[in-house]
Amino acid sequence: MGKALDEKLEPSLQTVIQRNPGETEFHQAVREVFESLGPVLAKYPEFGEHKVIERICEPERQVIFRVPWVDDKGQVQINRGFRVQFNSVLGPYKGGIRFHPSVYLGVVKFLGFEQIFKNALTGLPIGGAKGGSDFDPKGRSDSEIMRFCQSFMTELWRHLGEYIDVPAGDIGVGAREIGYLFGQYKRVTNRYESAVFTGKGLDWGGARARKEATGYGVAFFLNEMLKVRSEGLEGKTCSVSGSGNVAIYAIEKIHQLGGKVVACSDSDGFVHDKNGIDLKLLQQVKEIERRRIKAYADRSDASYISGGSIWSIPCDVAVPCATQNELNGNDAKMLINNGCSAVAEGANMPTTPDGIRAFLAAGVAFGPGKAANAGGVATSALEMQQNASRDSWTFEYTESKLSAIMEGIHNRCHRTAEEFGTPGNYINGANIAGFTKVARAMVALGLI
Repeated sequence: MGKALDEKLEPSLQTVIQRNPGETEFHQAVREVFESLGPVLAKYPEFGEHKVIERICEPERQVIFRVPWVDDKGQVQINRGFRVQFNSVLGPYKGGIRFHPSVYLGVVKFLGFEQIFKNALTGLPIGGAKGGSDFDPKGRSDSEIMRFCQSFMTELWRHLGEYIDVPAGDIGVGAREIGYLFGQYKRVTNRYESAVFTGKGLDWGGARARKEATGYGVAFFLNEMLKVRSEGLEGKTCSVSGSGNVAIYAIEKIHQLGGKVVACSDSDGFVHDKNGIDLKLLQQVKEIERRRIKAYADRSDASYISGGSIWSIPCDVAVPCATQNELNGNDAKMLINNGCSAVAEGANMPTTPDGIRAFLAAGVAFGPGKAANAGGVATSALEMQQNASRDSWTFEYTESKLSAIMEGIHNRCHRTAEEFGTPGNYINGANIAGFTKVARAMVALGLI
C-alpha cells in the first residue's frame, strides 16, 4: 500500500474507473488489491493471458430493483435494492446484506469485490457477493421493518438458492431482519431451504457462535499478529470503534484473551471507560434497548464525547469496527504517537489509504479486513454445512473451528507476504493469497 502501481496494471485500473464512474469506494478497493499484484503477474503469466484481472473486476451479475413499502402512517415509501453477484468460481455467491442510507451501487460493489478474496482466504468453497438497500432501519417499528423486508425479498428471492447465492446480515441487518427475509423467501418459494440464509436464529436453523463470529475472529487474528512479535493481547489497552454486533463481540473476546477495551463509539460520539467497557451494560443499551452509546455513559463512570475521534484515546491496539473510511491519516498519526502497535480491521475497509501508509511506515502490525474480519463469513459457511447435513454443533465445537480457521488465515497471509518479499505486510499477504486462489480456479474453468 502506498507504492506505485505496476505499469502493467495501470490500464486495467483506468478501465475500471471509466466503466464504473462515481463509484469511489469500488475504485479504492480495486486499487488497494492491484497495488499488491505486480509480482503475482510476473510469477504467473497465465493470469495475464487469460485476462483474469479484467474478468475479476467485472461482476458476474448486478441486480438493482425498486422496493416499495408502506410505513405506519400509511404513506408509500420507495427504496432501492441491490445484489451484486461478483464471483462464483469457488462456490455459490456468499456475502451480507446491508441496510443503511449510504448504500448505493459503488458501496455494494466494493464490499462484493472484497468478499471474493475474503471468502477465498477462509479455504471454504464460497464465492463473493454483497447486497443491500438505502433503507434506514433506525427509528422504524418492527412492523415497518417487516413490510420492507418482505417487499425486498419478493424481488430478490429469484436470484438466491443454497447452490446459487447465500446472503447473510451486515450493517442494519441482524437476526430480526434475517428472520423476516427468510420467512418471505420460504413463503414465496414454498421451500424450507435453510441453507439459503446464514445468521439465522438458533430455533430455526442458525449456528451457535455465528453472532459472535466476526468479532471473535478479529480478536483471534489480532492475537496471532501479536504472537509473531512474541506478544499477545494480555495486558493490552484497546480501543474498538462501533458498538454493533462486530464491536460487542470483539470486545468480549479481547477481554477473554486478557486485553482491556477502554473505548467504543457510535455515529454520534464515543465513550471512554478507564475501567474497561462493561460488556453487559453495553449489550443492554445497544442490543436490548437499541439506544445510542450516550446511554452507556449515563449509567456508568465513563465519559461521553460527542463527535470527535475515538482514536484520540491512547491505546496499544486499535480495532476499527464501524464502517468504511472511518480511520484517516490524521487518526493514524494520533494512534502511532500514543504508542499503538497493532491494528485489526473489524469493518470492511475502515482505514483510508493514507492511514494505512502511516501504519506501515511506522511498523504497526496491520490486519486488513479481508483477512481479520473473515470469521463471520467462515462461520456462515459452517452454518451452511450444518444446514446441509441437518445437524447442529455445540458453541465450543464451532468456536474451535473458527479459531483454527482464523489461525490458518493469519498463517496464509504471513507466509505469502514472506514468499513475495514483503515480510510482515498482511495487506500484500491477504491480497496475493486470496487472488491467486481465485485466479487459478478461473484459469482452470475456462473463459466464463
